[in-house]
Amino acid sequence: MELILKQDVENLGFKDDVVTVKNGYGRNFLIPTGHAVLATASAKKVLAENLKQRAFKDKKLIEEANATIDALKQLDIKIAAKATEGASAGDKLFGSVTKLDLVEAFEKEGHTIDKKYISITGGNIKRLGQYNATVRLHREATAEIDFEVVAKS
Repeated sequence: MELILKQDVENLGFKDDVVTVKNGYGRNFLIPTGHAVLATASAKKVLAENLKQRAFKDKKLIEEANATIDALKQLDIKIAAKATEGASAGDKLFGSVTKLDLVEAFEKEGHTIDKKYISITGGNIKRLGQYNATVRLHREATAEIDFEVVAKS
């Protein structure tokens, strides 16, 4: 079944992409929840026209997103978290470091980024050390951001 996405769907595609999915997934989830519409010939023509008109606007958005990403890459992010003490305990954290902690670290540096645009490699972090996250501000503007989780003193 061919569908046109009306919004970003994780692990499937971005808004206005034409995707092929299994019939049940499209019929029972994507279409009823408003995530997609059927990709008929007329819908594809309308989509092509909309994409052509939006290309100019997207150029400016991509430039802004790339500028933000360049600024984020320059940051040295250290997230302080409460960790266990002692040689046998190692470097385990009480709780975990999540996307929200990364969002707060970006906000301290003056960058407002929604948590849905951040994905931490490996999920939630439960140990001290160096990690990286992917920040996607636009379909054509993504970056790998390195950060460190350190023990709170």
